[in-house]
Amino acid sequence: MTETVHPVDERLPAGKLAALGFQHVLVMYAGAVAVPLIVGRALKLSPDQVAMLISADLFCCGLVTLIQSLGATQWFGIKLPVMMGVTFASVAPMVAMANSNPGVAGAGLIFGSIIGAGVISILIAPVVSRMLRYFPPVVTGTIIAVIGISLMRIGINWIFGNPFGPTAPSVVNPDHAKWLADVGALANATVTPAAPAAAASAPVAAASAPAIVPAIPKGLALVGSVPNPKYAPLSHIGIAALVLASILLIAKYARGFVANISVLLGIIVGGVVATMAGLMSFEKVGKAAWFDVVLPFEIAAPAFDPILILTMSLVMIVVMIESTGMFLALGDMTGKKVDQKMLTAGLRTDGLGTLIGGIFNTFPYTSFSQNVGLVGVTGVRSRFVCVAGGVILIVLGLLPKMAALVESLPTFVLGGAGLVMFGMVAATGIRILSNVDYKTNRNNLFIVAISIGIGMIPLIAPNFKQWMPHSIHPLIESGILLASITAVALNIYFNGADGDTSDAVAAARQADAH
Repeated sequence: MTETVHPVDERLPAGKLAALGFQHVLVMYAGAVAVPLIVGRALKLSPDQVAMLISADLFCCGLVTLIQSLGATQWFGIKLPVMMGVTFASVAPMVAMANSNPGVAGAGLIFGSIIGAGVISILIAPVVSRMLRYFPPVVTGTIIAVIGISLMRIGINWIFGNPFGPTAPSVVNPDHAKWLADVGALANATVTPAAPAAAASAPVAAASAPAIVPAIPKGLALVGSVPNPKYAPLSHIGIAALVLASILLIAKYARGFVANISVLLGIIVGGVVATMAGLMSFEKVGKAAWFDVVLPFEIAAPAFDPILILTMSLVMIVVMIESTGMFLALGDMTGKKVDQKMLTAGLRTDGLGTLIGGIFNTFPYTSFSQNVGLVGVTGVRSRFVCVAGGVILIVLGLLPKMAALVESLPTFVLGGAGLVMFGMVAATGIRILSNVDYKTNRNNLFIVAISIGIGMIPLIAPNFKQWMPHSIHPLIESGILLASITAVALNIYFNGADGDTSDAVAAARQADAH
């Protein structure tokens, strides 16, 4: 008798594997490259360094996907059709770290916190796999909604320009700047004392000599008062609107796979139009090599800060809880029961992927739910499809020209797609919250309302922490972390910790846009 092979372990023909694997790569590609673009530009890294981030990110996406889907020893890999990518939950904390410590030094702090969080995540994976009851839909829906809302600011700034720097809405009036420079020159001028005889013979002239201008106070700066032509030019807004319109048209009128890659296709349309308008240059693509190896610590050596490691570890706990629900939902979809051992191996791989990400100067990794949704759409349950996708991602990571092409995309092209990507994250949270019981348990309203309000504090009042100890700033400047801690604490306060996992699995099924 021939042994029956479970659909998850079925090995498909090579051609079909490659086609389906490429399909998975296209579905996740826009989301995968968004995070290195966001963090790299927040760190003010050079275009070449941002391109390195993108290459390393794609390489690590593929490597961790292979570990998760194929398995590596009994300790790592859930052996289900899972594609791994950078989690959006980590973006806001990393951007906050980048704003506080820009440049290569800040990058080292971020990578050090990621390595530390990866090690901690590997160690606590067995414990986290049993914590799902603390994250019912009222908690996960709130957290995902706050993630999306927090990211929307990035997408909007991509379109119009950052509120500070060269694209700030207002710039200093040139006349005012000239006046301040002239005053500064007078303040710095030294007066040569006149000879006694000359002073005696010309008392009137000496008396009428101009007074010395007081020195300009240290830190004095002029405020921008003139509209900046580089902020929100109509050409940028028009192309961003075209990207958004393209995505909406494809999503409505296309079917199946094409509809699933509407965001990627919209970015391509925007890139073509930007090129035709002379707003996109391929100079960096031409200079980039065709092939290059991704090396550890290529951008920065890690620097380890305990508070930053704690911050990223808290993010990873939230990410691993999301992965837990996702793995259980995927087990239901594929007909393969996910036991405690499998679940722990999958979560341990989240931690290993994050550790690998820090070593290769990229970011924390988790299962991409868009691809989980694609498993349901295509009906193909073989994990070897994702193995093929992982191999394709590794190859893409070794092609610097591909990374340079992505880095060359103008931010306003990405902004049109960012509204969709980040808005869909928020909408997913809202959809999960729509199934929460508010009628018989009004306390759930308090959990949602207060958690979202607390999560908005860093977004609306970023300087709220100015009188607090500087050592705790990394913990409190992320609205996602504040919302997560608040939601979990309030849920325990109002509802206890007696929930089961069925609601969390149902919520994970709904998170196919996250």
